[in-house]
Amino acid sequence: MGRKKGVEFDEAAPDDFDPSNPYKDPVAMLEMREHIVREKWIAIEKAKILREKLQWCYRIEGVNHLQKCRHLVQQYLDATRGIGWGKDHRPLSLHGPKVEAVDSE
Repeated sequence: MGRKKGVEFDEAAPDDFDPSNPYKDPVAMLEMREHIVREKWIAIEKAKILREKLQWCYRIEGVNHLQKCRHLVQQYLDATRGIGWGKDHRPLSLHGPKVEAVDSE
């Protein structure tokens, strides 16, 4: 006997969850809540990684950071829009305006 080659995780939302009646199946409701929390943590950790990259870019580029790190700033702002705890039911308009990148060539 040997070890399995790969590990499979069930990362999808539960199939039997009914959003119109969430208390119909308590097990599916708890699985859905775990799925939502897992997805929030993933989004938060992605934003933290982008923040570290942005800090590194600011330190390395020095005075040129406005041009050289612009793409990282946009990625970080997009990654932090609407994530976090307590922002579930707020409309996206309250999370801040989505600014399109403008090339100055």
